[in-house]
Amino acid sequence: MTAVDELFADRVRALKPVPCDHPADVLLSLYDAQLGSRHADLAARWLQSQGHGYYTIGSAGHEGNAAVAAALQPTDPALLHYRSGAFYLARAAQYQDKDGLRDILLGVAAATSEPISGGRHKVFGRHDLAIIPQTSTIASHLPRAMGVAFSIARAAKLGVPSPWPADAVVVASFGDASANHSTATGAINAALHASYQGIPMPLLLVCEDNGIGISVRTPDGWIKQAYGQRHGLRYFDADGTDLAATLTMATEAATFVRRNRRPAFLRLRTVRLMGHAGSDVEAAYRTPAELLADEELDPLLGTARLLLATGYDADDVIELYENKRAEVLGIAREVAGLPQLSSAAAVAAPLALPDPAIVEESLPRRSTGPELLTLSQSINRALSDVLASYPEALAFGEDIARKGGVYGVTRGLQKSFGAARVFDTLLDEQSILGLALGAGVSGLLPLPEIQYLAYLHNAEDQLRGEAASLKFFSQGQYRNPMVLRIAGYGYQKGFGGHFHNDDAIGVLRDIPGLVIASPSRPDDAAAMLQTCAAAARAEGTVSVFLEPIALYHRRDLHVDGDDEWVAAYPTEHVPIGRGRTYGDGRELTIVTFGNGLPMSLRVAARLPGARVLDLRWLAPLPLEDLLREATTTGRVLVVDETRRSGGVSEGILATLIDAGYTGALARVTSEDSFVPLGNAARQVLLSEQTIDSAARKLLHP
Repeated sequence: MTAVDELFADRVRALKPVPCDHPADVLLSLYDAQLGSRHADLAARWLQSQGHGYYTIGSAGHEGNAAVAAALQPTDPALLHYRSGAFYLARAAQYQDKDGLRDILLGVAAATSEPISGGRHKVFGRHDLAIIPQTSTIASHLPRAMGVAFSIARAAKLGVPSPWPADAVVVASFGDASANHSTATGAINAALHASYQGIPMPLLLVCEDNGIGISVRTPDGWIKQAYGQRHGLRYFDADGTDLAATLTMATEAATFVRRNRRPAFLRLRTVRLMGHAGSDVEAAYRTPAELLADEELDPLLGTARLLLATGYDADDVIELYENKRAEVLGIAREVAGLPQLSSAAAVAAPLALPDPAIVEESLPRRSTGPELLTLSQSINRALSDVLASYPEALAFGEDIARKGGVYGVTRGLQKSFGAARVFDTLLDEQSILGLALGAGVSGLLPLPEIQYLAYLHNAEDQLRGEAASLKFFSQGQYRNPMVLRIAGYGYQKGFGGHFHNDDAIGVLRDIPGLVIASPSRPDDAAAMLQTCAAAARAEGTVSVFLEPIALYHRRDLHVDGDDEWVAAYPTEHVPIGRGRTYGDGRELTIVTFGNGLPMSLRVAARLPGARVLDLRWLAPLPLEDLLREATTTGRVLVVDETRRSGGVSEGILATLIDAGYTGALARVTSEDSFVPLGNAARQVLLSEQTIDSAARKLLHP
């Protein structure tokens, strides 16, 4: 027990009634949610002490957020802060058949029967409560919340079915410390940027301000200073320890957003009771007087004052508190020791690759044309086919609309499909990905573009922490289909520097469940893009589509005018995880991808015993093709334009060894360096000469 719990009865008996205008039954219902949240926090610590609980970050002191749930419709999508337990219980109580308390404690116990993540993490989420689960990465859910708010009106405009009502309000809760994170400030800026242009943005931002982030204090008045005077952001402020005041202000804020379709910021002044988590020793950084002052502002005591004014006496209020304790402990005893995930296969089940048959059935219609296409032209036509076949598809990013992209890859798409489906975004990669994440859970199929691979790195957590993890933490109940196009790799002539010639993709290959396509040939690119789009639409797959900038407009392979790097638009399907072999040499297999393919093909043309395997997919690697081609020759040279450390070649070599390959192995890579400007780039990027020398050494050791 804690002082907050031990002294509760004494403090209630010392209270004086405070009347309010809200009906007694409303207060009682919300008090029940507050009590459930408080005792769930206490039960989490008890479960941990018994060896059956694994999560003790609680909501104590924030229980006023129950009133925010009451101010909204139960169908309004919610993305919740990890201290929003009372909100979750109040939302669950709006449905007669939902047991929110059991949900929370099943999550604490990591039980497989927990309804959203199945024991993978303790999250506030449930599909039939319109609560999208979030992990505890600071503010990482706000870009998605902005994307959901954008997508409500966009789906309606396009006539695309959406899981959200047309008048829905999106609510996202977060703490005062999170409000300073670049993810939060970027998402809020993007929401205001859209709203400023008249784009509907029904987003209610709820900052639960307890004045401290773990042990770091938020300056008094900072949240109002930072957000109270933002043009286009309606600001509301309420005492979150006063349920009546919170309900009044939250209702006003929600009504404003619903009517005006504009964003609003609701700050709730809260307190943090019982520490950041069960392991937190607050005495190390807070004085006894500060802790006592917060305990006296306990929101449960605030609600007790209101109930005392409706005819309840202190003993009634205390009895409700103790009855809820007994109820929660009873549930805690039931969930203690329930089955947990017991195998790697069970844990990773939501990350399974899409069903190839379902993907093939969902492929977009292909246009026809006899002409030979460059890589850029082929991708453009594939995007056009996806947009024509899937009315819910959207293409967006920096400069992709009227300009048609820096390299012309999206030229003409806005003219063909309209500004509602092909549009420019602000220059913020976090917000581009957040928009895609919100669109994906709102019935749309996003095809976002990141202009250069180097630009992804400031926003990659939106892939790792949000996109790839959503199916994992919701057992596939929520999906965020996406095909993220990224122009990347090196070898651009006359235009360079490391921001435009980036070969760092290790962070992408480290994300579980993420599909990474890396086409080199025009026909492969179109077919693979269609596969990624079909997998996203049918199975909710998140794919990254890496496009080699240096090959966009190439036409020739060996000599000028040979037209061996253009191709007809494909008629064949390219399944995820299947490579492509060139040649039938029996002495050496060159394994490569991206810009390595044309260099390797030129080398192989000089070596009659060589064949080339284009991986095409970097995750999952084409294991079957890789092992077959390797064992055919017994000699493998991996040609990897990425860096030697953390590059793709490390994974290829490990895959071959794990599969039992015992033949000769070698690799050539780019250097462990950023790519410099000008001709100096040749000193660090992999060269055709290096490939040739390594291949001959393998053939003639």
